[in-house]
Amino acid sequence: MSRRARVLRKDPPDAERALWRRIRLRQIDGYRFRRQHPMGPYIVDFACLERKLIVEVDGGQHAAQLNYDTERTGWLQSHGYRVVRFWDHDLLRHPVSVVEEIRQVLTPHLNPPPQGGRRSKL
Repeated sequence: MSRRARVLRKDPPDAERALWRRIRLRQIDGYRFRRQHPMGPYIVDFACLERKLIVEVDGGQHAAQLNYDTERTGWLQSHGYRVVRFWDHDLLRHPVSVVEEIRQVLTPHLNPPPQGGRRSKL
């Protein structure tokens, strides 16, 4: 499987290449991503192992393989991973928005409800 991952890394589609330029070298808040990373019986496009996040870039062929993608996503989720998917044309047209969405998924939202506190004296 790792031999296949190496082959996939050598000639990535344009959308994957564009995303990799924006997430490699810990460019998103210091998180490390791996590309074309083997996970069980699958190879995922991008993986942040620290946050258990998988990022998939889907081209037109994915519309014809929905059952496979659903099974694959289910397997990854059953192993504790969160899977986010982006269409390749969205990534090519709006790369900053895609990266921002990945950042939001990576960053834990710490918005606790108000816990009371001091009241202002009027």
